[in-house]
Amino acid sequence: MRKIRITNEKNRDATVGYQSPKPDLAPTLGLASEAVTFRRYLSSASPGLHDALAAVHGADYGRALVEGDPDVDIEVVGRTLGPTDNVFLDHEGNVLFAPPEIVEVLLAPDGSEQERREPVNTVGNVNETEPLRWTKMRFKRMELIRKFAIRRTIQIKHVDGLSYDFLYSMAKDLDQTGEVVHIGAGSKGRDALVFSDNGSPYRGFLEGRTDGLRYQLLLHLSSLELKVPKEVS
Repeated sequence: MRKIRITNEKNRDATVGYQSPKPDLAPTLGLASEAVTFRRYLSSASPGLHDALAAVHGADYGRALVEGDPDVDIEVVGRTLGPTDNVFLDHEGNVLFAPPEIVEVLLAPDGSEQERREPVNTVGNVNETEPLRWTKMRFKRMELIRKFAIRRTIQIKHVDGLSYDFLYSMAKDLDQTGEVVHIGAGSKGRDALVFSDNGSPYRGFLEGRTDGLRYQLLLHLSSLELKVPKEVS
């Protein structure tokens, strides 16, 4: 379980753990007495791709496919595929033995390109050193799903008895009011949450649930705010 440092509404902090919530069991595919397995098969080899066929039969090779199946190599097509590796190719289809140069493209809200630049290194700020802070932004649970697209959810968990009391109190407060609170990084809680170096920035929203002495403290992560589109005249 990874560690995280977090404050409460009174700006008192503690180091606790976090992990992904256990997902519900997915429905099982297949019959009651027989499971379904998935396999991948090779559908074509390099001589059966467009460029190779066009070089031999011309750009309009539809008739050749009907009459002779030149795209089917009976020695390899239909073989079962096992584990595979990703490789990078250049525009001519040659294998690249060094990773390509990565360019960061910045887009405007309308999708137009604004800027191209070298990637900017971002340092992770979710750790045991810098605490995540409560902000004054609180709103009802239903407002959260209407205002933000949730990309990921993690569960904040206690590591000892004292941190149990600390987190349970936070969860109880949020559960009784039916609210979520915005959590931010930095000295004033204004920065986005970055869980690893060069990771994606997120806005965090803390939700609490209680059942007797049991609690669940969930940190919902969003990278997209939902807004009503402007009317086009």
